[in-house]
Amino acid sequence: MIVKLAIRNLLHDRARLVVTLVGILFAVVLLAVQLGLYIGAQGMIVGMISHTKGDIWITALGASSFEQAPLLTGRERFTALSVPGVESVSPMVVTFAEWRKPDTGITNVVLIGVEKGNGLEPWNIVEGDFATTMPDGVIVDRTYLDTLGISRVGEAAEIENKRVRVEAMTDGIRSFTTSPYVFTTLNKARSILSAPPDQATFYVVKLLPGADRERVRQELASRLTGISVYTKEEFLKRSLDYWLFGTGAGVALLGGALLGLIIGTVIVAQTLYSSTKDHLTEFATLRALGSSSMYIHKVILTQATVSALAGYVLGMAVSLVVVRFSHETALPIMLTPKLAAALLGVTVGMCIISALSSIFKVTKIDPAMVFAR
Repeated sequence: MIVKLAIRNLLHDRARLVVTLVGILFAVVLLAVQLGLYIGAQGMIVGMISHTKGDIWITALGASSFEQAPLLTGRERFTALSVPGVESVSPMVVTFAEWRKPDTGITNVVLIGVEKGNGLEPWNIVEGDFATTMPDGVIVDRTYLDTLGISRVGEAAEIENKRVRVEAMTDGIRSFTTSPYVFTTLNKARSILSAPPDQATFYVVKLLPGADRERVRQELASRLTGISVYTKEEFLKRSLDYWLFGTGAGVALLGGALLGLIIGTVIVAQTLYSSTKDHLTEFATLRALGSSSMYIHKVILTQATVSALAGYVLGMAVSLVVVRFSHETALPIMLTPKLAAALLGVTVGMCIISALSSIFKVTKIDPAMVFAR
């Protein structure tokens, strides 16, 4: 009877119900998009670090992120190899560079130089291959073809006025900086930067099975003075903190989500309050017939829950369409099952909180008002 009465109250004024559902839909879509962008941004920031097969990262002192680090001197690799528990030390060159398009346009890219077979090379190659013998070859992600001014494998361009040729393409390796990742061999990257043959931006350390990672990290830190030594998880967190909170990008995304929640709560609260106010006589009649305050409160909370579920379904349907269209963009929205479940809980909670104003109004009902009409 509670559910039946709640649904009838909602359907009594369909225009008000539509306004309520639109408010909930708006809140759900904005929350899904903003939080989905936040999760997607996290994935792009840590993507390169997460996919590397290594346990410890050696960087220049105070390096803030994967893209923001100067070259090391080169002695670090040999020092690291002498530490007990270290299996291998792989160099990686990472730097911003100028990409000159075939049509003479210019854009910035993040040049990444790696060696094949050490667990640092690009993944998800959908066309071509990371050949070890490509003297001028580079690999790009097909998401950025328009940005780079190319359309297919085999086309040529220039990086820092040095000729390169696209040998392969990946799918889904995106950069949070909006500057596309461009992969090449370690020697080619050094040549483009005019860097000595022993220098690198990072050295990624892989440990022997059973080695104590923290002990090895501390030993490396003690031997490499003036150098930062991070575990993989520490470097992931450092990069996330820099890009999401050091630059304010994460705060903006979370702020947008909070704004959607507040607006949705206000709209739902206003419409539920108006609906309750219009039905005060009916609620007073229930009180006069002996219904308890708790019974009436359950009716109002059920109205809020039904509205939440209906608005959530509509909001998620719209959100899934938005997410689908974002997959081919440089900033995809990630709508995970955990986020979808959390949004359901937030939506129901938002509507229940919105119903509190209605409950306070009903609590003050005098059953005698029925006989005064």
